[in-house]
Amino acid sequence: ISTTNNIGYIQKAMAMLIAAFHKYSGKEGDKTTLAKGELKDLLTAELGDIFGKSNDKAAVDKIFKDLDANADGTVDFQEYVTLVACITMLCNEFFTKK
Repeated sequence: ISTTNNIGYIQKAMAMLIAAFHKYSGKEGDKTTLAKGELKDLLTAELGDIFGKSNDKAAVDKIFKDLDANADGTVDFQEYVTLVACITMLCNEFFTKK
């Protein structure tokens, strides 16, 4: 991805999504997936205003289980992007309600 300042909003957003995923992935093993602890760290640090700074283990377990579509015990990049897309759609609905 280009590092020039002349790129569009969507390309910048894509680069930031990729960077955020890789900032947390691999700390507990595979660099291409998020383990449950890594996902919790990502949700708390990067989406704290949406998910809250909760230490609710049951909530994290449910989110992890729902995201882990292939039930392999990790969240891969596609599953992570699905989460971000769903949250983005919900935020859009919330902020565009009349």
